[in-house]
Amino acid sequence: MHYLGKGFSLWLATGLLAACGMFATTPPPDTRPPLPTYDQVASIRAAGDREKSIIDVNPLRDPGITALQDAAQREEQAGKYADAAAKLDQALKLNPDSPDLLQERAEMAVRLKDFSAAEKLAHKSWSLGPRLGPLCARNWQTIVEMRMQARDRAGAETARKWVGQCHKAGIPRY
Repeated sequence: MHYLGKGFSLWLATGLLAACGMFATTPPPDTRPPLPTYDQVASIRAAGDREKSIIDVNPLRDPGITALQDAAQREEQAGKYADAAAKLDQALKLNPDSPDLLQERAEMAVRLKDFSAAEKLAHKSWSLGPRLGPLCARNWQTIVEMRMQARDRAGAETARKWVGQCHKAGIPRY
């Protein structure tokens, strides 16, 4: 009888486990857009390169800030994104309202996967900048990329429209 009890217990436990599997639910498919798998910073910079607006503001630079920007660029090329960000942070201490520095720092935030900071920095750069031309396009493309990173398709489409508004056509001359 003792052997029959163990066999019955084993049979009962196996049956209960099998029954649990019958009611297992599979998670619903993810309908959100996929996360970007390309180099988002390259996409941001390409938006600025494509922008051939009549307006292209290039502020005069302090040599100390230029040296920090150059050092940050070298650090980025070496893959040392945190070091590049630190150099840009130093430059921002010298000139905290510089739209181009803010945008460069936003791009480093993307490299560091600090997407919230990247979007805030790009928006601040836009609000302080010329709101036209290549820098404007980089600002809004950063926001496009960050909205895509957040899987916010509607927000990305809205930001994409703003990228187009950065263009100021020249006057046709005949």
